[in-house]
Amino acid sequence: MTNEQVRMIKSTWRSLQGVDPTLLGDVFYSRLFLKEPSLRKMFQVPKEVQAKKLIDMLDLIVSRLDRLDEVSEDIRQLAERHIGYGVKPKHYEDVGKALLWTISKGLGKDWNKEVETAWTACYALLTGAMLDAVSD
Repeated sequence: MTNEQVRMIKSTWRSLQGVDPTLLGDVFYSRLFLKEPSLRKMFQVPKEVQAKKLIDMLDLIVSRLDRLDEVSEDIRQLAERHIGYGVKPKHYEDVGKALLWTISKGLGKDWNKEVETAWTACYALLTGAMLDAVSD
């Protein structure tokens, strides 16, 4: 990711922080389950709890996007938990599509090609780090 992309991610994420995390999570999981209903069975906690986990992890990652080495252990643990839930590498694409769709809806007119490219690169970086963390 470029420095400009990191700046864009942080800036757009700040504008989403005013949105209720439960609402943001609900939109994300509704989209994910609409497109991939088979994934619903992986989520056993109440949606409010799951939404908070999602937003908290995104907060952590975005805040340290330019220093990911500081959260490498968090990313490794996240990846291991996902394996325990039954997540397969192919599921990351479905989650990425739902996440980008959710962010695009949350940003509205502030979503453009450059922002989409930055968020796509961010998600690819995170996915790569998670998959690498558990491939050993």
